[in-house]
Amino acid sequence: MMRRAYAHLMTDTRLSNRITRIGTSATMAITQTAREMRAAGRDVISLSAGEPDFETPEPIRLAATEAMNSGETRYTAVDGIPALKDAIIQKFRRDNDLTYTAAQVNVSPGGKAVIFNALAVTVGPGDDVIIPAPCWVSYPDMVKLCGGTPIIVPCGAATGFKITPEALSAAMTPRTKWVMLNSPSNPTGAAYSADELRALADVLRAHPQVLILCDDIYEHLVYGEFTFATMAQVAPDLFDRTLTMNGVSKAYAMTGWRIGYGGGPDWLIAAMRKYMGQTTSNPASVSQWAAVAALNGDQSFLNGWRETYAARRDRVVDRLNAMPGVSCLLPPGAFYAFADISDVSDDDAGFALKLLEETGVATVPGSAFYASGHIRLSYAAAMPDLEAAMDRLDNFLI
Repeated sequence: MMRRAYAHLMTDTRLSNRITRIGTSATMAITQTAREMRAAGRDVISLSAGEPDFETPEPIRLAATEAMNSGETRYTAVDGIPALKDAIIQKFRRDNDLTYTAAQVNVSPGGKAVIFNALAVTVGPGDDVIIPAPCWVSYPDMVKLCGGTPIIVPCGAATGFKITPEALSAAMTPRTKWVMLNSPSNPTGAAYSADELRALADVLRAHPQVLILCDDIYEHLVYGEFTFATMAQVAPDLFDRTLTMNGVSKAYAMTGWRIGYGGGPDWLIAAMRKYMGQTTSNPASVSQWAAVAALNGDQSFLNGWRETYAARRDRVVDRLNAMPGVSCLLPPGAFYAFADISDVSDDDAGFALKLLEETGVATVPGSAFYASGHIRLSYAAAMPDLEAAMDRLDNFLI
């Protein structure tokens, strides 16, 4: 089903070369297939979408209602209302010890848009972007859409799915424009410690032309003793070369509100604002006011959410490691388990499709993340659903 869904795009001569160079988002395709199966009456447990199963907290929803009722429903500044930029500035200072001005802050319609806008105004033919893999499915195709070349650097379980300074140094060339770091990571949940980031910073200092993009969207979803850190925080001398991206989708269960933000050098933020003026214009006005409430409001609810996620993580990883031919590292962050199934299948895409069709459990194959031999399972689901999904997977493997 998934493989056939977009096959016509590759042969339709009415389309530009730009769109035929990229693939379809595997996570979105599988999630849509799961929705269609459920609508047709199938019993489906979807562990494919990267979306919290909690409701957006009530104070945030109330702020949106108040904004609508007070007439905040018109065009805003292209890259964010002053109140939201101020909330973002306070968030960066409070959580990351980073100081930005309003001219150094961008608000876009989703975190994905922040990343794409930054690439669109800096990357062209002849530019390389280093992407450690496993990586989020959209990074390489975003680079291709901008005319650049994604340089995929495999990072296996032996390094905790993280790029090492040696691997980063080996990938660098005069063509390198960006290095993209996602911590905690989608799809693995891997996260870089402050010391690991400092070691990477030592390599980056030798390449002053290279920009750094830190995708911190899962910042608040870390567990146990792990302490979150970001590059501009631990290497202040790289501040003017770093775009620190975040958003409200994952931490505040606001995926549909579409608010992402980033802090970076003035020249980059100005170029992104110019680009948005000719593409999306401003993010939704009501969503921006909701994001103000999210960032400025009481953050204590996150403690309970983290405890719930951690319990789910522990249970899912334990169940996976008890299955024949399956192994899975315990991730320090995000809400994904990235299971190695290479001992039971040499075709992870076929495995995921068969699992969905025969058992109704939706996962995402690791090949979509440039890491064949794995499947990604989201544990952003109720524990009974996770237990049922693990039962079905276990029986599927027998």
